[in-house]
Order: sequence, then structure tokens, then C-alpha cells
Amino acid sequence: MWGMARIDEWKPVMAMLVFDLISAVTTALIKAALEEGLDRLVLITLRQLVATVFLSPIAFFKERNTRPKLTLEILVYLFFSAALGAALSQYTFFYGLQYTTATFAITFTNLAPVLTFLIAVLLRVESLNMKNKAGAATIIGTLMSFAGVMLLTLYKGVALTHQAEPSGQHAEIAAAESGKKSWTLGTLALLANCLCFSFWLLLQSKLTKKYPALYSSTAYMFLISSLQGGGLTAAIQRRASVWVLTKPVEIVTVLYTGILGSGVGYVLMTWCVEKRGPVFTSAFIPIIQIMVAIIDFFFLHENIYLGSVLGSILMILGLYILLWGKSRDASATVPPAKEEEDKEKQIKS
Repeated sequence: MWGMARIDEWKPVMAMLVFDLISAVTTALIKAALEEGLDRLVLITLRQLVATVFLSPIAFFKERNTRPKLTLEILVYLFFSAALGAALSQYTFFYGLQYTTATFAITFTNLAPVLTFLIAVLLRVESLNMKNKAGAATIIGTLMSFAGVMLLTLYKGVALTHQAEPSGQHAEIAAAESGKKSWTLGTLALLANCLCFSFWLLLQSKLTKKYPALYSSTAYMFLISSLQGGGLTAAIQRRASVWVLTKPVEIVTVLYTGILGSGVGYVLMTWCVEKRGPVFTSAFIPIIQIMVAIIDFFFLHENIYLGSVLGSILMILGLYILLWGKSRDASATVPPAKEEEDKEKQIKS
């Protein structure tokens, strides 16, 4: 019984580590596909369609007897979940990724847990007690994370690595990335991505309670998101040729990001939100950065800059100080009755 309890405790951790690995490969593939000229909205639409096709049969057979009835309230939740968690979140991330580097983009997403916590406090989903050490640590961690963000945004610094300069089309993209205007626009887009992701995590914590059919809700979200992306693409892009995938990297990116990045990844993340909450789930984002940095340097041949390293250190330290404060605060506020109940359960086990 003790062994099973320990395994159950580690399941969300293992799920988020798998999600991190999937996300790291997804980020590298998307960066490569965007540099080859794949349209951002087309990528979002096709990716969500692939994810819908992948998840729909699973949702139908696995939850056909337990799936709650769709109501207007649930449809509204699903609409905004699709807009925030899929369409807007992905578009802003792709935009930021195209004008910065994969390592920088993933580094910046470390801000998401901090924003998630602050928004949760403002909406009274999470509590903040500033009279003890845990509350002070939370404040210090938040300030350190924002200092890291400012450093990332305002200071690029010298290149710590010396990759060979790309030529041709890649040289033009590299020149655009090094431009201050493009870098700032990319940073603002990544900030918008963090906000969308934070609101999506909080929205998912409510949606999973109202509609506890994990596979079905995720499939519905992707279907609605693909309709949103497709409608916007049709309104902006009049050329039918943008929908045609001709290069191998484009086809692989759409299939991989649709099946694993969206289909498997979002299910894992939503399941973790349901089991351990939005703050726990967003806490695993920094691990993606290490994986992406390795892929970014060895496979995409991107340089690593001093500002990114210093900003990353500040952000990650601040994030884990914040999470330490949150865990101490949570353990200190467990009701005595709940502690006795948990002890009785452990004794029985």
C-alpha cells in the first residue's frame, strides 16, 4: 500500500517530465519550420486538426459512458479555453520564437508560474500570507523573477558561444533576430504568451471540475481552436498555396506537434492541473529550458547570449524561492482535522 501511494505521488511529476521533453522537441521543430517559411496561423490550424483527429476516437470510446452532457456554460468555457490555451497562446509564442531564439523563448516562459500565482492571488484562488517566512519568500521570489524578465528584455549581451554564421535565407533571419526592434517585438509577444498561458491554467482548473471528461474536453478545445485559427487564416491569407506543405520539416512539425505536442502534451498538462493544481504544473516549465538549450545549440546552431544566461538564473532562482514559499505556506495552513484524517488513512493503509 505504501509503495502504491508513493507511485501515485510521483505520477504527476513523471507526467510533467514527459511533457517537458515533448515540449522541448516541439519548440525546436517549430523554430525550424518557421524559418523555412511555414505560416504561423496555418501551423496552428493544422496542428489542432491533427490533435483533434488523434484524440477524438480515444475520447469517444474511453468516455462514452462517463462523459457529462454539454451545456451552454461548458461550451463558453471550452471556447475561451481554446482561444487562450491554443490559438492565442500558440500564436504569440510562435511570433516570439520567430524573432528571438528557441532558448530565449523557453526561458521567457519561466515567467508563467509567477504570473499564474499573482493572478491566482488577485482572483483569490491562491492565498498570500506576508506575515511569515513563507510569505516573504514568495514576495522575494516574485521580485527576482521579474528582475530576470527585465534583464532578458533589456539586455541581450555578448554571445557566449560562437556558432558559424548562416548564409542565404537563414542569414536574413539571423540579421532580423539580432535587430533590437525585432527582439523587443518578440519579447512582447512572449509576455503575451505567458499571460494567455496563466489565464488558461486557471481556467482549466475550473473547467476540469465542471466537465471532468479529460479526453473529451481536450478534443473539443482543439476542434474549436482549429475553427478559430482556420477562420482567421482564411480572413488574412487569400492564397490557397499557404495551406500546402511541401517541405519534410513542415510535414514532420505538423504531425509531431499535433499528435504529441498538442494531443498527448495537453492531456498530460490538464491531468496534472486537475491532480496538483496550476502552480505545481507551471513549476516544471524551467526544466524545458535545459532540454531546449541543448537542442538549440547542437541542432539549430543558435548562439547563447550573456543576457539570457543571467536572466535565466534570476528567473529560475526566483521561481523556486516562490514555490518553496508556497509549499511552506500550504503545509502550515493544513487544518488539524485534515491532518488527523490523513494520519488515520496512513495507519489503515
